[in-house]
Amino acid sequence: MTKPADKRALQNANVVALAYDGLCTFEFGVAVEVFGLARPEMGDSWYRFAVASADDGPLRAAGGVRLMVDGGLELLDTAGTIIIPGWRDPQAPVPPALVTHLQKAHQNGARLLSICSGVFVLAATGLLNGQRATTHWRYVDVLARLYPKIQLEPDVLYIDNGALLTSAGSAAGIDLCLHLVRRDFGTVAANSVARRLVVPPHRDGGQAQFVPRAMPVDHESGRLGPLLDTLRQNLTEPHTVASMARRSGMGERTFLRRFQDATGTTPSRWILTERLNQACRLLEETALTLDQIAQQSGFGAAATLRHHFQHRFLTTPSAYRKKFS
Repeated sequence: MTKPADKRALQNANVVALAYDGLCTFEFGVAVEVFGLARPEMGDSWYRFAVASADDGPLRAAGGVRLMVDGGLELLDTAGTIIIPGWRDPQAPVPPALVTHLQKAHQNGARLLSICSGVFVLAATGLLNGQRATTHWRYVDVLARLYPKIQLEPDVLYIDNGALLTSAGSAAGIDLCLHLVRRDFGTVAANSVARRLVVPPHRDGGQAQFVPRAMPVDHESGRLGPLLDTLRQNLTEPHTVASMARRSGMGERTFLRRFQDATGTTPSRWILTERLNQACRLLEETALTLDQIAQQSGFGAAATLRHHFQHRFLTTPSAYRKKFS
């Protein structure tokens, strides 16, 4: 049975997804898939899910879909987490009643999570003023123009401000929702949901890697894909730029450039992330000592593991184990 990683964070496990006329079907489906499906393997503490309509009358979604929902905006008053899918148009005004209910829900302690252009709904509440936020790269300019008080970060997949969470394009909504599951229930639960979705539990890099550019993706994936698999399977070994470039059949400069294009990060940062992921898994699933975990995840010494763990997660391996094991 899965228990919340932090019971305070899930004192209200009600997740409510917004629906409205002109709904973005994919983003809405992400919320349903992650939070709305029955998951008996997760136990009784898993999320409860409902859909609230922000508009009167029949709701039309992209693709010719029509929706029947569980209720109106009153459902937001008892929500612990509110999912805001893509908004119908960045220039379309947000209904005042929706703004008021979101502001009230936030005051009551609800977490507000936007996917893609859903950030325009969240921005209309004023709650993002002075806060970090992101959205799909296509909407960055218009969001900056309409809401200049937001600290816009266009190159990331998602941003977690605690009670206000924003994601980039549609698929980045999956990343953010899995991040929230990981935050609430731990890595094992997030990995389980990701496995059912057949997606990686965590993607490295930011959305800059998806902005249109001239890049020989097919050619490079044949060389970098096997390399990444090899690195994951051999985290305890030392890996230099020279050895990785040689294995990929590239010069070092070309390798560094192609690696950045493909992953959105550098080889050293990518390997560090994979080693930390391995350490998290071992902390959660085994009773190994910290020295053993450091060895098996490629850090060598417990002190090195502690240093990187504290820097990345702002907690210690021991505290993490107490929460998530």
